[in-house]
Parts: sequence; C-alpha cells; structure tokens
Amino acid sequence: MDSITIGLWVTAGLLLMVVLGMRVAFAAGLAGLVGLVLIFWSKRGFDTAQLGWALTVAAKTAGQVPHSKVSSQTLSLIPTFILIGYLAYYAGLTRALFEAAKRWIAWMPGGLAVSTVFATAGFAAVSGASVATSAVFARIAIPEMTAIGYNKRFAAGVVAAGGTLASLIPPSAILVIYAIIVEQDVGKLLLAGFIPGAFSAVIYAILIVGIAVVFKSVGPPVRGFSWRDRLVALPPALPIVFVVVIIIFFVYNPFGDAWGTPTEGGALGAFVVFLMAIARGMRWAELKSALLETAKLTVMIFTIIWGVLIYVRFLGFADLPGVFSDWITGLSMPPLLVLVCILLAYAVLGMFMDAIGMLLLTLPVVYPAVMALNGGEAVSAAESTFGMSGPMCAIWFGILVVKMAEFCLITPPIGLNCFVVAGVQPDLSVQDVFRGVMPFFVADAVTIALLVAFPGIVLYLPALAS
Repeated sequence: MDSITIGLWVTAGLLLMVVLGMRVAFAAGLAGLVGLVLIFWSKRGFDTAQLGWALTVAAKTAGQVPHSKVSSQTLSLIPTFILIGYLAYYAGLTRALFEAAKRWIAWMPGGLAVSTVFATAGFAAVSGASVATSAVFARIAIPEMTAIGYNKRFAAGVVAAGGTLASLIPPSAILVIYAIIVEQDVGKLLLAGFIPGAFSAVIYAILIVGIAVVFKSVGPPVRGFSWRDRLVALPPALPIVFVVVIIIFFVYNPFGDAWGTPTEGGALGAFVVFLMAIARGMRWAELKSALLETAKLTVMIFTIIWGVLIYVRFLGFADLPGVFSDWITGLSMPPLLVLVCILLAYAVLGMFMDAIGMLLLTLPVVYPAVMALNGGEAVSAAESTFGMSGPMCAIWFGILVVKMAEFCLITPPIGLNCFVVAGVQPDLSVQDVFRGVMPFFVADAVTIALLVAFPGIVLYLPALAS
C-alpha cells in the first residue's frame, strides 16, 4: 500500500468519525497519528517487528506539532480579538450600538431587523467571534423585535445570520487562521474583509426590507424617534467606532507606515476597550465572566488547530495535496467552473462540520490546487488564469472560503450560530431558528456570486496597502 492509498483511506476514516459525531479536533488528531504510523511503517515494509519503531517516530512527529504551531505569535491575535468583543458586551457598548442603530433605521419596513444587522456588523468590527456575536444579540435584539410583533422565527434568523458577519469583518479569528494555514499576510487579509463584510450586511438589509414590504406582518416599522433622540443615541455608541479606528490606523496607517503588527493592534484594542469598560463601571464579576468566556472560546479554537495540524503533517508525508492539485489542474473544465465546484463542495461540507474545522481540514489540500489553477503562487497578474497575481489570488480565495464558512454557521444540521441563538432564547427551538435563516441563504448565494464575478470588491483595499 503506497502513501497515496494510505492518505485516501485515513481521510475517509476521518470523515466517517466526524459524521458519526466525534469532535473535529480529536478525529483529526487521531487520524493524523494513525496515518503517520502507517506511513512510517510502510517504509519498513509493514514488518511487524518494526511497528514499535513506527509508533515511536509517529508519536514524536505528532508531538512536535501542538507547541511549535500554537505558540506562534500570530495566533495571539485570536484571544485578544475575542476579548475585545466580550469586554465590549459586558461594558454595555453593544446595547448602546443597537439602540443607536434602532433610532436611526427602525422607521423603515423591517427596520428593527435591519438595525440588528448593522449593529452586529458594528460589533463584528471589535469582535472576532461569530458565536459571541450571535449570543450577545440574541439577548438584546430578539426580545425587542418580538415585543413589537416580529415573527419570532424571522427575528431569530436575523440574529443568527447577522452573527456570521464577524467571520468576515475584521478582526476575524477565521481570517487569522486562514492566513496562518496558507502562510499569507495577516494584515492584508484582515483589510480585505472590510468591504465584503459591509457588502454582506447591505445585502442582508435589502433582503429584510424586501421581505417586510411583501409580508407586512413580519417586520413592522418602529416610529416615534425625534431627531434629538437619534442624536442623543450617537455618543454612547462612538467608543466602538473609536476602537475600530485605532486598530485600523495601528495596523494599516493610510498616511504612512503602519505603527505596529496586527498582534500589537489587537492587544492595544483590548486594552482600550478594557479602559472604557472600567470607566463605564464594569465590576469584577463582569470582568471575570469576560475573561472566562474568552478563555473557553480560545481553548476550543486552539484545540481544533493543534488536532487538525497533526492531520496536516500527515498529509504532507502522504503528498495528498500535490496529487489533488495535479488532478484539479488536469481537469478539462474552465478554471472558474472548477472554483465554483470547490465552493459548492464547501457548502455541502458545512452541513456536517463546524466552520473552523472545515477550513483547517480542507485548506492544506484545496489551497495549493486553487493556486495551481491560477498559475502558481509567484505568477503575475498578466500571466494568471483569474487575472490576479499569486498573493492577490490567495487573498481573494481566502475571503471566498471564509464567506462559505459564514454560510456553514447557519446551515442545518450543524449550524453553530442557530444552536447558540436557540440556547440563549429558551422559547425558541433549533428548528425555529433554522427556518428563520432560510431566506438568508439566498442573500449569501448572491453575495458569493458577486465576489466571484467582481474580485475588485475584495482586492481594492489590499491593493492600496501593497
């Protein structure tokens, strides 16, 4: 049995374990370890006397992965970005943001739902976690929407879909993970997420208004706010805007050289929000909750990363990425059609896997294939298939797959955001939330199609930073 056959069988076993319900981190770690044992053992002709040697070498190889990868300085971005979001919530900044959006936007059909989407987008700009965003606004927005007559399923769908914006709008934990896996510039990838993230929010808003106009009982408008009420609501929401501006200018200064790295920008943002929270009267119990929630989510993400990276190390020994890349480039299909098929495959995978695990498992194989389709990582824009250089193609593909990861956060039966919203609101079942998000599948499909057709939406800001 050669290494490719071993790679295929181990990958099939991994997928089976995930489908049967094993956590991605443990399934990937186990599959990677078993695969390494088989690879090393095959080099000794599967001699039973050499099995102990193969186990020892595989264990040492796998054991080097967690520390060497998880201790990366770049990964320290993840806990700081998550901490920003939880501190902002416990300091009351999220409610202020929602109140400001409500007073300015809620007058239109479906206005309170549109306010929720824009408020989640604003919160996403200081929080790198979709799950946290959904949980926060499930507590704040759903009661207000249902109190004025919104359909509870629709209200839950708005919050679950709006929460996905945190995957794309920087600071985004998933974008950081993508950058680490494919070894691309974290700063440029974070910058690339701004316009597509805002674009997604606008598409959601258009969909909501359209639904509210056709079905008037779904999302009644809220009127009665004077201009004074609207202006008074702005100052309490400005701290979040202030934090976003600080992070952007620190990481990417449009008037000169950057003042620091994305990691330093995340740490500075967390420190500024901490000071704001203290100034607004945050108590020890609230600070403790913010730190504990940050630690829990960070540990979950890091556990997935080290488990999957053991599997990735095995893939490297099996040379499965190279074989898959050669097969993709050898297909007698237009490259753009191949890319669309890959994105559709992500949509299917997202029904059975969580977003981070899905990207970590697939990118080591899929990313080299997409880059090969474009002509290679070093190709120039003039010589490329998709009309962009290798680094720009990596950024464009990154935004596309992260947008697909957003899609996966609301697709049944695994859609994590839907489970979070249902968990926060006991009167809602998971089935109610899944029904509520169904219209947003159309919005996401439209957004992804436009990002594929018009790469400039993604690449405008990174091109300015080059």
